[in-house]
Amino acid sequence: MYEAVTTPTHCPYCALQCGMSLSPKGASVEVVERTDFPVNRGALCGKGRTAPAVLSSQVRLTGPLVRCPDTGALVPATWEEALAAVADGLRRTRADHGPDAVGVFGGGGLTNEKAYTLGKFARLVLATSQIDYNGRFCMSSAAAAHQRAFGLDRGLPFPLEDIPRTGCVILVGSNLAETMPPALRYLTELKENGGKLIVVDPRRTRTAEQADLHIAPRPGTDLALALGLLHLVVAEGRVDEEFVRERTEGWEAARAGAMAHWPELVERITGVPVPLLRDAMRMFCDAETGMVLTARGPEQQSKGTDTVGAWINLCLATGKAGRPLSGYGCLTGQGNGQGGREHGQKADQLPGYRKLDDPAARAHVAKVWGVAPESLPGPGRSAYELLDALGGEVKSLLLMGSNPVVSAPRAAHIEERIRSLDFLAVADVVLSETAELADVVLPVTQWAEETGTTTNLEGRVLLRERALTPPEGVRTDLEVLHALAGLLGWEKGFPTDPEEVFDELRRASAGGPADYSGISYRRIREENGVFWPCPEEPEPTADAGPAGGPTTEAATDGAPEAAVPTTEARPHPGTPRLFLDRFATGDGRARFVPVVHRAAAEETDAEYPIVLTTGRVVAQYQSGAQTRRVDELNAAAPGAFVELHPRLAERLGVADGERVAVVSRRGRSVAPARVTTAIRPDTVFMPFHWPGEGRANTLTNPALDPVSRMPEFKVCAVRLEPASPRPR
Repeated sequence: MYEAVTTPTHCPYCALQCGMSLSPKGASVEVVERTDFPVNRGALCGKGRTAPAVLSSQVRLTGPLVRCPDTGALVPATWEEALAAVADGLRRTRADHGPDAVGVFGGGGLTNEKAYTLGKFARLVLATSQIDYNGRFCMSSAAAAHQRAFGLDRGLPFPLEDIPRTGCVILVGSNLAETMPPALRYLTELKENGGKLIVVDPRRTRTAEQADLHIAPRPGTDLALALGLLHLVVAEGRVDEEFVRERTEGWEAARAGAMAHWPELVERITGVPVPLLRDAMRMFCDAETGMVLTARGPEQQSKGTDTVGAWINLCLATGKAGRPLSGYGCLTGQGNGQGGREHGQKADQLPGYRKLDDPAARAHVAKVWGVAPESLPGPGRSAYELLDALGGEVKSLLLMGSNPVVSAPRAAHIEERIRSLDFLAVADVVLSETAELADVVLPVTQWAEETGTTTNLEGRVLLRERALTPPEGVRTDLEVLHALAGLLGWEKGFPTDPEEVFDELRRASAGGPADYSGISYRRIREENGVFWPCPEEPEPTADAGPAGGPTTEAATDGAPEAAVPTTEARPHPGTPRLFLDRFATGDGRARFVPVVHRAAAEETDAEYPIVLTTGRVVAQYQSGAQTRRVDELNAAAPGAFVELHPRLAERLGVADGERVAVVSRRGRSVAPARVTTAIRPDTVFMPFHWPGEGRANTLTNPALDPVSRMPEFKVCAVRLEPASPRPR
């Protein structure tokens, strides 16, 4: 049943959260361009255009499933039976092993309302510290580096519309043309406006083909590359001394670290010739304004936080931060990767991006929740560490909106850990590879069937509007958590209305780094989204103007009358651009962080002489649980492949299209070879969207960044061999 003839909403996939409208078409809806939304201005990629295909009852879950103890098969069940089974499983684990034996794993695609409620459910109802989410695998290294340098983490500290107006962009480890196609126009417009584009990527991707300069370092050496560029900035006298003096701290230590990375050393580490290093440095410094944008390439490393920090240091040293049309930004991957961690899914955070171990933060959120601060559990394990503990210290797991059997590093091991659980409940829209292993599967609504907010990569809070009534056998995640809370003894505190949840989230975030208190559904609808931080402004009083503004006095017989406001109270406008006046540190200064290059956790050797890196293709998304169910997308990208250079293929005797095995210390994957000169001869690439024998994450290394706890997806040592023995 349709809720409206045409409904404005947003794409369910990446962090652009492109605007679209939905109109009735037969038993479903069709996507209509929405040109009024400034991020994509009507443009959509194939995933966005075909998103309604996953609404079909032919591909999605339409009723609960419970594992039959006799046959071991998942069989249909009523909602009452399924919810009772979940409550019993979680209750039993808590009684036998304590609250931290229960884990909760969320997803970066959950709306802010669902992420907030899931975190609240874990900490209040389950009283467990063991909660994290797959956004840890997205931009956690960039978030940690943001916090260290600027005191605040938001993917982009400026709106996307600023990118075409800057002088030079260094794009590090991002293939926008395939991961966020509508965003490629910003780089095209940059060049049309006379700006320069430098792309850093070991592959000559469709994005790299647009660059004025393409630099192809060996995977895992981005840190050395950034340090080498900063060395050249110093050596050629291009440091913005006034900016460094007036707006930063810690330059001397960072400078010393960079000077230890002279150009010839960096060339040996990265494989990038010194003349290209000089060209890149001069192109960036010659521009009056400039930006560095990173994505998963430099971030998904065991030194990802330091790597991003080195790129931030380059921005600070050249005065390209905290100024209009300049700065460092991270291109968030998942649809709500930003909001998902801001409001309580992450192991160490409370709503409003508050730290869980901060007594003031605990007191504020506890007051909103109506509990004692000391009742809130402390920080728990990060995502990979939580998954690695399954079946051991963590006996049961509630999982919502994630598919770690495909998406986690060292995936065969994680699949084994999931299979060893005493109890697993999964809430999802499709029967993913992880859901297939569950004891209970709960079918939940999709983006077009529910209302809720997301926060895109700019920090713009958006509203997805419900366009369809969900199938009768499907419930919202909020309804699921409300019911489970009731069965576990919490009759109140878990509303099912998303706007009611959002209003509580606003109160919980008030005064925090990610302050949403001045944002409402009404404002989002009227303003096409609102940028956080957006605190709620106080009402004007007779003693003061709005938000502490000016007052006027009028005299009667020589006596002043009561002061009255001179202007009407106005809501806070939101903050599209951060740091223009001061950084979010105690003294308002940005922090240089001294870093030095170090090798990847796993270097190549005689047994494993090739570097594997992983990534996405344009027609699939994340673990592919949804996009692999769309015929049009499967036709464009039917399965995994191994991209390798002709010289490597010739040395191995591998022909284009021939099945080849890629072997690491963690396992073996098999996929057809795709021979191309667009990749370094010492590197192979695999997309990570597929399960089975082509599962790229069977191979990847779970070595963790010591600060962000990000696994090293982007670098591991492998060897290649024929998929099956050749005849003698």
